[in-house]
Amino acid sequence: MTTSLAAKAGARSARASFSARTRSTAFTRTVAVLASVAAVTAMASCAKSERDTGTTTTTGDTTFTFAASSDPATFDPAMASDGESFRPARQIFEGLVASKPGTTEVEPSLATKWDISSDGKSTTFTLREGVKFSDGTAFDGKAVCANFDRWYKWTGVNQSADITYYYGALFRGFKTGKTGGIYDNCTAPDATTAVIKLKKPFASFVQAMTLPSFSMQSPTALEKYNADNTTGTTDSPRFSEYATAHPTGTGPYVFEKWDRGQQIVLKANPDYWGEKAKTQTVIIRTISDPKARTQELEAGNIDGYDLVGPADIQPLKDAGFSIVNRPAFNILYLGMNQKNKALADIRVRQAITYAIDRTAVVKSSLPEGSVPAIEFVPPTVAGYNDKVNAYPYDPEKAKALLAEAGQSNLTLKFAYPTGVSRPYMPAPEDTFAVIKSQLEKVGIKITPVAAKWNPDYLQLIQGDAGADKHDIHLLGWTGDYNDPDNFIGVFFGQKQAEWGFDNEQLFKDLDSARQLSTREEQTAAYEKINAEIADFVPGVPLSHPAPSLAFSKDVQGFQPSPTQDEVWNNITVSK
Repeated sequence: MTTSLAAKAGARSARASFSARTRSTAFTRTVAVLASVAAVTAMASCAKSERDTGTTTTTGDTTFTFAASSDPATFDPAMASDGESFRPARQIFEGLVASKPGTTEVEPSLATKWDISSDGKSTTFTLREGVKFSDGTAFDGKAVCANFDRWYKWTGVNQSADITYYYGALFRGFKTGKTGGIYDNCTAPDATTAVIKLKKPFASFVQAMTLPSFSMQSPTALEKYNADNTTGTTDSPRFSEYATAHPTGTGPYVFEKWDRGQQIVLKANPDYWGEKAKTQTVIIRTISDPKARTQELEAGNIDGYDLVGPADIQPLKDAGFSIVNRPAFNILYLGMNQKNKALADIRVRQAITYAIDRTAVVKSSLPEGSVPAIEFVPPTVAGYNDKVNAYPYDPEKAKALLAEAGQSNLTLKFAYPTGVSRPYMPAPEDTFAVIKSQLEKVGIKITPVAAKWNPDYLQLIQGDAGADKHDIHLLGWTGDYNDPDNFIGVFFGQKQAEWGFDNEQLFKDLDSARQLSTREEQTAAYEKINAEIADFVPGVPLSHPAPSLAFSKDVQGFQPSPTQDEVWNNITVSK
């Protein structure tokens, strides 16, 4: 889910207008996130808004080299859903709106303001003037509509969730094939206006537009390089020339080259409309082994990397490197597959939940700053309900429930991934070991099921073919924008092989909440739904981990984002 699949904003009324200086009002709990960001690092204090208009020039031929854990799947963000594809996309492309640096709030980007109709079905964007794509194509209302209509008109393999997950998941249909959905049309009354009409209200439409998948791309380049020419199969797609060699956006960097399996090279965009990049060259190296990333930083061959292992944090600090924590905007959970008849009994699911000491899981296997979870959304998301049934650690109650259900000799296949570090799960083997021990203490026998993250684990957990091969499993999610549908709607909005249950009432409640036209209405609805989920016990929310990054002392200007929405034009490297 997290690599193949993945909401930012404050409260708003049914009709809202945002200007370049007016931000959406953050939820009250967002204060905690902002405080966390303020305390994270001195680096963040030097960074201005990364999208503010300015004339700052690059500092010579400086280079910022960052290590990623894998290659991107594609450079066409509309056909991407993984973090490693989104990382370069955020440097090359921009959306109509963006995340305010360091927060989950929405701020203007290519649109300077927007107005939402009283029925929640129409949004009018006022567009920034004088912006051009890096190929010289004008950014205007027609370009906006070209992008929206492109998504809507996808056919064939391009309608697969494996390729265009985010459009399908949020707009829920196309013009042909998988018809229906909520998109109606886009019109451009003039060069500086685009009007998007929906068939149904979607309260988080503007927030969802912060996703890289909805970035604006040059219509000229899309056509020239045949961007929609995806061939192969959904399991093994071959992306177009555009998606592999000619991505064209409005961002502070432009694509230069991609050495597959080695590195991506980006160059500063000299014609960028906003604050120009301070570093002339960006290199994103692919280093899959976490220990190798650490060693390359220590050797001075890279300037920073993501997903620092918990055991490496203190040694790096002691050696003078900077450790930066992203504010936790994620969830690590233990999923339960109710296709197993024992797990279809709510008493067994409750017993497993009581058997897990979440504080011990956090302390033993997750980075400093991680906190135990009681539900499947972080506290900063609308609809978070701190009064849900929290199932505190109680091994004796767990044993009693197992006995009552006739499952005192229960054996479960426990799946966990190997060969990977995820923001919500930096050391899967360690987390598995802690939970395995806790479950065994209440009499549950565990059969380990280990699988390589790529390409096996997600197919095992989420694919129909793997439904009989796991009973419980570790997985998680990093939020894309500040909206409860981006968490619990993704997990529980419809029947899925991962969970193996069919709860029509829950599905209906989530669908109804998604269509409410105001944030206030949604908040109340999702508070009830979070309580409903807690009572149903589809799995165990374990923690909201704090992902860590490491940098050399020469790096300044990196501002961590809860949603990994970092743009690098303010980064400097003083070598």
